[in-house]
Amino acid sequence: MKILLFGKGGQVGWELQRSLAPLGELVAVGTNSQNLCGDFTNPEGIAQTIRTVKPGIIVNAAAYTAVDKAESESDLSRIINAIAPAILAREARFCGAWLVHYSTDYVFDGSGDKPWREVDSTGPLSVYGKTKLEGEQAILASGCQHLIFRTSWVYAARGGNFAKTMLKLSAERDTLNVINDQFGAPTGAELLADATAHAIRSALQRPEVSGLYHLVAGGQTSWHEYASFVIDVARQAGIDIKVAAEAILPVSTSAFPTAAKRPGNSRLNTSKFQNIFDLNLPPWQSGVIRMLTEILEK
Repeated sequence: MKILLFGKGGQVGWELQRSLAPLGELVAVGTNSQNLCGDFTNPEGIAQTIRTVKPGIIVNAAAYTAVDKAESESDLSRIINAIAPAILAREARFCGAWLVHYSTDYVFDGSGDKPWREVDSTGPLSVYGKTKLEGEQAILASGCQHLIFRTSWVYAARGGNFAKTMLKLSAERDTLNVINDQFGAPTGAELLADATAHAIRSALQRPEVSGLYHLVAGGQTSWHEYASFVIDVARQAGIDIKVAAEAILPVSTSAFPTAAKRPGNSRLNTSKFQNIFDLNLPPWQSGVIRMLTEILEK
């Protein structure tokens, strides 16, 4: 079976190249691929790629993720996050392929303090969230067999991430101000890729699992607690840290104005995913420690 992966160069796409390879013949494309179109600003070019490859599984790890920039580039965000996934769904339905797609906690309004369930009402606060929701809805309406995974706070050792930023700043500054009124679960690209591969294996045997799922690491934290955890692990590893633990100061979201409004509650309930696919999602701390071990040893 052929697996067509879009977005091979991103954090999740990079890990998916590893996790999907044992499942079949993997064809991975990115924005700059030469022979096959992987550019989501060219939806019909992507449709032609699918028709050429004739995959049994399409995995979409491509997205417009510049949350603040999307406020002024709404048309581009919509093309990449909504129109292109709609094309993928159309082509998947036409050729009988499964479509795997990643969405976000930003489809919710961030209210309350309970983890969001798949059946909860959406209410995105930003252009990014609205276009990601539109992409979800297009896939659901297409009739193709699909796995949509909403996730949050994604990181990887490869590329930039929040933890790396905190480590850099903690070595340079005497104090740090970090937001403490946004809550979620830092989720490793590696975990997403491995869980995706497992879910695909299951879906090929059980078509009835087609649907929408929440997929994040276990537990919850704030950005402030996350930063404090990262810096503490680094300090214990012998890394030179300038900022004292008590000088990592909690502040509200209003202290850092942004073009796009962020949801305060990004907690996602993963019970459906864990029950359907019989998987345990480990606590967020274990993945972060693994990532930190990798980057601190370089």
